[in-house]
Amino acid sequence: MPTDLLNSLPLVAILRGLAPTRAIEVGETLFSAGLRAIEVPLNSPQPFDSIRALSNRFGDTCLCGAGTVLSIDDVQRTFDAGGRLIVSPNCDPQVIAAALRLGMTALPGVATATEAFAAIGAGATRLKLFPAATYGSRHLKALKDVLPSNVGVMPVGGVGADDIAEWLKAGAAGFGFGSELFKPAYTREEIAERAQRVVAAYRAAAGPH
Repeated sequence: MPTDLLNSLPLVAILRGLAPTRAIEVGETLFSAGLRAIEVPLNSPQPFDSIRALSNRFGDTCLCGAGTVLSIDDVQRTFDAGGRLIVSPNCDPQVIAAALRLGMTALPGVATATEAFAAIGAGATRLKLFPAATYGSRHLKALKDVLPSNVGVMPVGGVGADDIAEWLKAGAAGFGFGSELFKPAYTREEIAERAQRVVAAYRAAAGPH
């Protein structure tokens, strides 16, 4: 199951601004570095074309899907394009429920305990702490003290490779990386180098499992 891929390496590549013409090239570069989850934000150019290309290329070997998902219609369109990952900047119980009904992985955005428990109530078992940098690792540690132990929280937004160890100590269950991994201006070589650095930093900080 593609969902299980987040258990082995819980890192999501956020490809904001990706054009469909580069989808396969960028996807293969990230995949070669070890990443197994790719998100195409819906405010990118023709995002569903990129999601379809990535999903067709990788199938069940990579969890591909959409970010900045704000509506049930966007959930369905992502599913129809072959995507199986739904990432949002906010907590919308209807979006979460729609994704789960289709057997997709939902990663809703939360910042407070109220939002976190609303997402959990809608069925989410993974949460995206967003924007992570403005809240900090101490905020995550406080949240983790009250959340169910089976719920993983992934910091996203302003988190870099050098921050991984600090966030893991606070209880992070994984990460989403945007400009740390990808910007439309980055060459394939730059993306490869950045991806390798992020994966190596995570594995070094997380230790053997």
